[in-house]
Amino acid sequence: MGPKGNRTSVEAACRSGYNLRFVPRKAPSVSMDDLGPDVPARDLPMDVIAEHIATERRRVSVLGEIRELIFGAQDGLVSTLAVVATVAGASSDNRAVLIAGLASAMAGVFSMAIGEYMGSKSQDEIYQWHVDDERQEVVERPNESEAEVAWLFMEEGMPEEDAWEAAGLIARHPDSLLATMVAKELGLAAHIDDTAGSPLRGALVMGASFAVGSIAPVAPFLFTEGIPALTWATVLTGLVLFGIGAVKARWTGRNWFLSGFEILALAAVAGVAGYLFGTILPSLLGFAPA
Repeated sequence: MGPKGNRTSVEAACRSGYNLRFVPRKAPSVSMDDLGPDVPARDLPMDVIAEHIATERRRVSVLGEIRELIFGAQDGLVSTLAVVATVAGASSDNRAVLIAGLASAMAGVFSMAIGEYMGSKSQDEIYQWHVDDERQEVVERPNESEAEVAWLFMEEGMPEEDAWEAAGLIARHPDSLLATMVAKELGLAAHIDDTAGSPLRGALVMGASFAVGSIAPVAPFLFTEGIPALTWATVLTGLVLFGIGAVKARWTGRNWFLSGFEILALAAVAGVAGYLFGTILPSLLGFAPA
């Protein structure tokens, strides 16, 4: 997406200045799975809870990078295939196809990386501004903040008395009040440590994955030309795209075959459209294929 969607919301919250402290710890000897669901909450070891939460946060951070990896590779494959298909349909000159494919790949790498960086950074700054505004409200108008939290709890279905009691307890602790407001009012995840990715890292992942993805559509034209090269480019691109979709199913819970086929079908539309435009458009404009 060039710019990412919601990954930056959790990253921005982690830069918001909360006084949240995470005590260094060694790995616990037991896990949540070992304890089972029937252990009373107060009897659960806090080191196990802390490790479990830290693991979940790292997983969310990694999933953010996977999203950029998949998007960059997919866009590199589809857009580069569309370019080489268009040029191959318009010209029989193999060098023209190679130059167009490589130029498109290089332009795409920088465009996607810069777009990712600017989009993520801008969204982080917007979220940071909103978090700072909420922090100021907590400091200057704590009663208003407490009332907002109570209303948010009631909106979720909590009984009125319980909502006011919970909001009053949270309001005794300004950091917790701020974190609750940010999470519930703005929809941000508050408790993210410095394992969250940065806009620069996201840009590097996006650009690199786009570059790797663009190899499959271009590589066959280094060894052959014309229809055989375009056929190999299409087949290789299709296989890689299907593989991306199948692997993606590991994190989405979807059927791996349907996930792979979905990406493959969308890419096929782009490739066919590019080839048709490259074949028909020159004729409509009065240019004969070279």
